[in-house]
Amino acid sequence: MKSKLKFIIPLALVLVGGVYKFALAKPPVGPEPKIAGEIYVMPKDFLLNLADGKFAKLGVALVFRHGFASAPAAGHAAPVAPPEGYGVLAQEAVVRDIVTDVVTNAKARDLTTRVGREKLKGRILKRVHTSTDVEAEEILLTDIAVQ
Repeated sequence: MKSKLKFIIPLALVLVGGVYKFALAKPPVGPEPKIAGEIYVMPKDFLLNLADGKFAKLGVALVFRHGFASAPAAGHAAPVAPPEGYGVLAQEAVVRDIVTDVVTNAKARDLTTRVGREKLKGRILKRVHTSTDVEAEEILLTDIAVQ
Protein backbone atom coordinates (compact mmCIF):
# COMPACT_ATOMS: atom_id res chain seq x y z
CA MET A 1 0.00 0.00 0.00
CA LYS A 2 2.84 2.42 0.86
CA SER A 3 4.50 1.80 -2.52
CA LYS A 4 1.25 2.67 -4.31
CA LEU A 5 0.94 5.93 -2.32
CA LYS A 6 4.42 6.93 -3.48
CA PHE A 7 3.09 7.00 -7.04
CA ILE A 8 -0.51 8.14 -6.44
CA ILE A 9 0.25 11.27 -4.36
CA PRO A 10 2.74 12.87 -6.85
CA LEU A 11 0.46 11.92 -9.74
CA ALA A 12 -2.52 13.56 -8.00
CA LEU A 13 -0.50 16.71 -7.30
CA VAL A 14 0.60 16.96 -10.93
CA LEU A 15 -3.00 16.41 -12.07
CA VAL A 16 -4.39 19.09 -9.71
CA GLY A 17 -1.66 21.52 -10.83
CA GLY A 18 -2.45 20.88 -14.50
CA VAL A 19 -6.18 21.39 -13.96
CA TYR A 20 -5.51 24.68 -12.17
CA LYS A 21 -3.08 25.94 -14.82
CA PHE A 22 -5.23 25.14 -17.84
CA ALA A 23 -8.78 25.48 -16.51
CA LEU A 24 -8.89 27.75 -13.48
CA ALA A 25 -6.00 30.20 -13.73
CA LYS A 26 -6.59 33.53 -15.49
CA PRO A 27 -4.73 33.91 -18.77
CA PRO A 28 -1.64 36.11 -18.55
CA VAL A 29 -2.28 39.74 -19.40
CA GLY A 30 -0.14 41.11 -22.20
CA PRO A 31 1.43 44.54 -22.08
CA GLU A 32 -0.89 47.52 -22.50
CA PRO A 33 -0.60 49.15 -25.92
CA LYS A 34 1.13 52.53 -25.76
CA ILE A 35 -1.55 53.99 -28.05
CA ALA A 36 -4.93 52.32 -27.67
CA GLY A 37 -6.98 54.42 -30.08
CA GLU A 38 -6.90 55.14 -33.80
CA ILE A 39 -4.49 57.71 -35.18
CA TYR A 40 -5.92 59.98 -37.86
CA VAL A 41 -3.41 62.00 -39.86
CA MET A 42 -5.02 65.03 -41.42
CA PRO A 43 -4.17 64.61 -45.10
CA LYS A 44 -3.66 68.29 -45.95
CA ASP A 45 -0.80 70.26 -44.34
CA PHE A 46 -1.31 73.67 -42.75
CA LEU A 47 0.52 76.73 -44.09
CA LEU A 48 -0.01 79.52 -41.58
CA ASN A 49 1.20 83.04 -40.82
CA LEU A 50 2.51 83.40 -37.27
CA ALA A 51 2.05 86.36 -34.93
CA ASP A 52 5.67 87.53 -35.29
CA GLY A 53 5.66 87.82 -39.11
CA LYS A 54 7.04 84.34 -39.85
CA PHE A 55 5.13 81.43 -41.29
CA ALA A 56 4.83 77.76 -40.44
CA LYS A 57 4.02 74.63 -42.37
CA LEU A 58 2.85 71.77 -40.19
CA GLY A 59 1.18 68.40 -40.29
CA VAL A 60 -1.37 67.47 -37.65
CA ALA A 61 -2.69 64.13 -36.45
CA LEU A 62 -5.32 63.21 -33.86
CA VAL A 63 -5.22 60.23 -31.51
CA PHE A 64 -8.83 59.15 -30.98
CA ARG A 65 -10.17 57.52 -27.86
CA HIS A 66 -10.55 53.75 -28.09
CA GLY A 67 -13.74 52.97 -30.01
CA PHE A 68 -14.04 56.30 -31.84
CA ALA A 69 -13.54 55.90 -35.58
CA SER A 70 -12.72 58.64 -38.06
CA ALA A 71 -14.46 56.98 -40.99
CA PRO A 72 -18.21 56.35 -41.17
CA ALA A 73 -19.29 52.80 -40.39
CA ALA A 74 -19.57 50.37 -43.29
CA GLY A 75 -22.77 50.94 -45.19
CA HIS A 76 -23.08 54.53 -43.89
CA ALA A 77 -21.29 56.48 -46.58
CA ALA A 78 -20.79 60.18 -46.19
CA PRO A 79 -23.55 62.08 -48.06
CA VAL A 80 -21.02 64.26 -49.91
CA ALA A 81 -17.46 63.33 -50.80
CA PRO A 82 -14.89 65.57 -49.05
CA PRO A 83 -12.92 68.05 -51.17
CA GLU A 84 -9.60 66.93 -52.61
CA GLY A 85 -6.92 66.83 -49.94
CA TYR A 86 -9.36 66.42 -47.06
CA GLY A 87 -10.01 63.21 -45.19
CA VAL A 88 -13.06 61.32 -44.01
CA LEU A 89 -13.36 62.88 -40.55
CA ALA A 90 -16.87 64.34 -40.39
CA GLN A 91 -15.83 67.46 -38.46
CA GLU A 92 -12.43 67.93 -40.08
CA ALA A 93 -13.24 71.48 -41.22
CA VAL A 94 -13.92 72.53 -37.63
CA VAL A 95 -10.71 70.88 -36.40
CA ARG A 96 -8.74 72.61 -39.16
CA ASP A 97 -10.30 75.94 -38.16
CA ILE A 98 -9.29 75.39 -34.53
CA VAL A 99 -5.70 74.52 -35.46
CA THR A 100 -5.50 77.54 -37.77
CA ASP A 101 -6.89 79.88 -35.11
CA VAL A 102 -4.59 78.65 -32.31
CA VAL A 103 -1.39 78.45 -34.35
CA THR A 104 -1.91 81.77 -36.17
CA ASN A 105 -1.84 83.51 -32.78
CA ALA A 106 1.42 81.76 -31.85
CA LYS A 107 4.99 82.97 -32.25
CA ALA A 108 7.76 81.04 -34.00
CA ARG A 109 9.38 80.06 -30.67
CA ASP A 110 6.09 78.41 -29.65
CA LEU A 111 6.60 75.90 -32.46
CA THR A 112 10.35 75.51 -32.16
CA THR A 113 10.50 74.70 -28.44
CA ARG A 114 9.15 71.59 -26.76
CA VAL A 115 7.35 73.55 -24.03
CA GLY A 116 5.76 75.84 -26.60
CA ARG A 117 4.55 72.92 -28.73
CA GLU A 118 3.05 71.15 -25.70
CA LYS A 119 1.14 74.32 -24.73
CA LEU A 120 -0.16 74.73 -28.29
CA LYS A 121 -1.23 71.08 -28.46
CA GLY A 122 -3.03 71.47 -25.12
CA ARG A 123 -4.86 74.58 -26.33
CA ILE A 124 -5.85 72.85 -29.57
CA LEU A 125 -7.07 69.75 -27.72
CA LYS A 126 -9.12 71.81 -25.27
CA ARG A 127 -10.80 73.67 -28.14
CA VAL A 128 -11.46 70.40 -30.00
CA HIS A 129 -13.20 69.02 -26.90
CA THR A 130 -15.34 72.14 -26.37
CA SER A 131 -16.21 72.86 -30.02
CA THR A 132 -16.58 69.43 -31.67
CA ASP A 133 -17.82 65.91 -31.10
CA VAL A 134 -14.40 64.50 -32.03
CA GLU A 135 -13.19 62.24 -29.23
CA ALA A 136 -9.49 63.02 -29.39
CA GLU A 137 -7.09 62.07 -26.60
CA GLU A 138 -4.04 63.78 -28.03
CA ILE A 139 -2.93 66.14 -30.78
CA LEU A 140 0.25 65.27 -32.67
CA LEU A 141 2.26 67.81 -34.63
CA THR A 142 3.82 65.42 -37.11
CA ASP A 143 5.86 67.81 -39.27
CA ILE A 144 6.89 71.39 -38.51
CA ALA A 145 8.78 73.93 -40.58
CA VAL A 146 9.08 77.54 -39.43
CA GLN A 147 10.56 80.24 -41.65
